[in-house]
Amino acid sequence: MVTEGMKAPDFSLYDDKGRVWTLADFAGRPFVLYFYPKDDTPGCTTEACGFRDEYAVFKDRGVEVVGVSPDSEASHAKFRNKFNLPFILLSDPDKKTLTDYGAYGEKVMYGKKVMGVLRSTFVIDGEGKIAKAFPKVRPAEHAQEILALFP
Repeated sequence: MVTEGMKAPDFSLYDDKGRVWTLADFAGRPFVLYFYPKDDTPGCTTEACGFRDEYAVFKDRGVEVVGVSPDSEASHAKFRNKFNLPFILLSDPDKKTLTDYGAYGEKVMYGKKVMGVLRSTFVIDGEGKIAKAFPKVRPAEHAQEILALFP
């Protein structure tokens, strides 16, 4: 996993509208890059809706929010529309960006070791460095936890 102070790994991922986003698109401003396992599942919906509910405050403080999962652009569009998500959702079907950030690996689900998305978040500063890393995330409180970094 990348750690605080490191240069953030670059990425090139599509959103649900067909636009390609890269790390350079966020240069000069901080942003929250959060990795989640799957659209429209209980924990992921809780986390996304937390960011949705605080999105205006994030924007007022000059911070963008970006979610990444292996789901398709079409899945992201349905998820966005169903829950009125105002922020960017990026698709990483090859799991390259997930892997580059250490957000994909072995985890335990229902007592079995499996490979999957490790719910994690990175706050990236305007110079493209990891300002804060959250390798383990509790979906219900996470948006507030991140927002506290930007008083």
